Amino acid sequence: MPNSSRAGSLKDPEVADLFYKEDPEKLFADLREIGHGSFGAVYFARDVRTNEVVAIKKMSYSGKQSTEKWQDIIKEVKFLQRIQHPNSIEYKGCYLREHTAWLVMEYCLGSASDLLEVHKKPLQEVEIAAITHGALQGLAYLHSHNLIHRDIKAGNILLTEPGQVKLADFGSASIACPANSFVGTPYWMAPEVILAMDEGQYDGKVPVVTSTSIFFYVFTSERKPPLFNMNAMSALYHIAQNESPMLQSSEWTEYFRNFVDSCLQKFPQDRPNSEELLKHAFVQRERPESVLIDLISRTKDAVRELDNLQYRKMKKILFQEAHNGPTTEAQDEEEVLNSVGSNQSIPSMSISASSQSSSVNSLTDAGDDKSEVDMEGDHTVMSNSSVIHLKPTHIFIYILVLPTDKNLRQPVSCVCQLTRQIKEHEQDSELREQILGYKRMRRQHQKQLMALENKLKAEMDEHRLRLDKELENQRNSFAQEMEKLVKKHQASMEKDAKTFSNDEKKFQQHIQSQQKKELNSFLESQKREYKLRKEQLKEELNENQSTPKKEKQEWLSKQKENFQHYQAEEEANLQRRQRQYLDLECRRFKRRILIARHNIEQDLVREELNKRQTQKDLEHAMLLRHHESMQELEFRQLNTIQRTRAELIRLQHQTELTNQQEYNKRRERELRRKHVMEVRQQPKSLKSKELQIKKQFQDTCKIQTRQYKALRNHLLETTPKSEHKAVLKRLKQEQHRKLAILAEQYDHSINEMLSTQALRLDETQEAQCQALRMQLQQELELLNAYQSKIKMQTDAQHDRERKDLEQRVSLRRALLEQKIEEEMMSLQNERLERIRSLLERQAREVEAFDSESMRLGFSNMVDPPRSLCRFIFSYTLVDSLMVVKSAADLTNDALLL
Repeated sequence: MPNSSRAGSLKDPEVADLFYKEDPEKLFADLREIGHGSFGAVYFARDVRTNEVVAIKKMSYSGKQSTEKWQDIIKEVKFLQRIQHPNSIEYKGCYLREHTAWLVMEYCLGSASDLLEVHKKPLQEVEIAAITHGALQGLAYLHSHNLIHRDIKAGNILLTEPGQVKLADFGSASIACPANSFVGTPYWMAPEVILAMDEGQYDGKVPVVTSTSIFFYVFTSERKPPLFNMNAMSALYHIAQNESPMLQSSEWTEYFRNFVDSCLQKFPQDRPNSEELLKHAFVQRERPESVLIDLISRTKDAVRELDNLQYRKMKKILFQEAHNGPTTEAQDEEEVLNSVGSNQSIPSMSISASSQSSSVNSLTDAGDDKSEVDMEGDHTVMSNSSVIHLKPTHIFIYILVLPTDKNLRQPVSCVCQLTRQIKEHEQDSELREQILGYKRMRRQHQKQLMALENKLKAEMDEHRLRLDKELENQRNSFAQEMEKLVKKHQASMEKDAKTFSNDEKKFQQHIQSQQKKELNSFLESQKREYKLRKEQLKEELNENQSTPKKEKQEWLSKQKENFQHYQAEEEANLQRRQRQYLDLECRRFKRRILIARHNIEQDLVREELNKRQTQKDLEHAMLLRHHESMQELEFRQLNTIQRTRAELIRLQHQTELTNQQEYNKRRERELRRKHVMEVRQQPKSLKSKELQIKKQFQDTCKIQTRQYKALRNHLLETTPKSEHKAVLKRLKQEQHRKLAILAEQYDHSINEMLSTQALRLDETQEAQCQALRMQLQQELELLNAYQSKIKMQTDAQHDRERKDLEQRVSLRRALLEQKIEEEMMSLQNERLERIRSLLERQAREVEAFDSESMRLGFSNMVDPPRSLCRFIFSYTLVDSLMVVKSAADLTNDALLL
């Protein structure tokens, strides 16, 4: 339902389906006002289609706050459509006509407040239990569907002809549970509803307090809510601050006492809900099934007797004017009245007028609506419809005679109540404006504080996001650096592998070249030795001349062959030794290359681990810096919120004090005005004043009689003769009711005149002034005490918030430090594990290399000569310089394992 929809607009199909399209003025007849409230008025009516008697609640949605009124009407209609229960008012439909909603509901005889108004005494416990049982069943049904009534009071608990209890007036109800709105009638509010302005939410246990207040004060001897004689605003402070009241009289049973005490628990968690109360012994006690029917019957008899009494008083006044008018006609009419009896009367209550003093509605701040002070003290505020007033131009209200029905049900309220309600609604609306202004201020303060909290929350989220982004960027940067380092190490290892391969080839070529030189030198030496040996052999042959030449040649050839064979063996031995030496040195070179590669791997791993350690240290430093930044921002925001809250509370208390002072001045001004009027209007002769009032009423009765005669003659002429008796009967009942109204007004005028004629007027006025000053001083002291308590609670709340924040920050710091420590331990463990696994792998590689060398026959892998070492290191000079320190560091790391 869009809040921006225009009042009365039915463009939304969902809204259009809530209302019937027919013209209500053509569907309902015999409308007469039976209740008056801040929302408008309730009318008795008859459905022309079914001849069914209904009650119509007319709510206007024009004028100021029309949109809010329209939204409230839609909300109430939707609420009524959702509920179907024997203990809730039956909804029959809603119609629209000329910016007015006609809400049609079932007709009820009257409300619980009407019972007390008629009997002027407390009800019996069985009657209270019966009404309580019906009301709790209705509340249990609402709560089971997550609905809250929020304005339970005696005027909203209705009774039907068969004795059925009905809950009515759902204009303040909430469809959401829990709710959080400051809604209701001040004197009936539960503490958590008042505290909802500050603390937020409440649930379905709210009506338990208000309904029990009804049972406690209205149905018992008090007959009015607690704190009724106090300013409504002061009553709110008192309810929220003080303990719950207790039942003082000893005439009530222990069941009822226990029931009331359990329901009036101040804290909602200690208070039973409606389902639990239905199981209470007070409600479950046996009682006659006809207890409410008997109560309604007694009330109807009392109403009828009161109406007859008022009628007899008025007839007595009329008969005293024998010289001004004939009495024969009046006597004839009296005979007709006596012939048809006076067992029927015009209905005066449906959804009772006292129930129509609806609540402080949470959806709007209607500043132009009127306040209402009914018999219960229902200083209520309602914004969903405007007030309908009947402003009399004379002390009497001239009422046209309306036809009645012979089957009309007897109401349980007297006809004088409507006059009183209309008069009450003509009073000024200062209290209403004060409550609405206070509510607007509280709502504005809540919005301001909520806006500040949202702003600070957005600032906190933005700050946290910025810090998270900074940390994420750092981590991404570290990841990129580590990835580059890993790639660099891989490239370095590949380069070193190529370098080692080249070095190995160069080393092998170098040895081979040396061996080749050595072999060549050896061969040259052998050649020289061969020549020398040949020459020696020739000399030996030449010395021995006896040997034949052929033998000499054979011997020389044989010696040459032996020497050549010897040289070949020496050459082969040399080559074999060279090969062995080459293989051994190459194997040794490979082992040194393996050791050098291992050292490089260790150095690269250490570089990677040191880089990770540095990155982790920088990350932890950033986390600590972020923690400090968040801590500073949180404390700054908390101080801002607390300063704002303290300032708003100061403004609120200042406004409350100003309102109380204005209320005190207004009460004193009204009392002074009243005293001045009493002094000015004190007549010289009470008798002359009474005769003057009597004369006024006599003139009014004459006019009433002439109207009655004219209407009677008109109806007799237009109706068949067979229906004349019924017509006369109905007209006589109507005249009876009108004269009863005039009689009540006559008594009211006489009593009002006599009340101003106190013999000791000055002493009475002084006592009234003193009593008023004492009452106002008590209310002011109560307000100061309430404000001091609120300030202390606020200071305590601020201390708790600071302590909670300090605890949260301390816990977050401890968790951060624990996380840092765990990450450092994890990193250290990972470092040691990497080194350990690296050393183990390298040891396995060296062991495998040595094992293979042993298998190949290289048992003595000793270091090569110094010259050879210089040659080897000439190719790996840079790597060798790095190995020395790396080997020492790795040895220290290995010792840690």
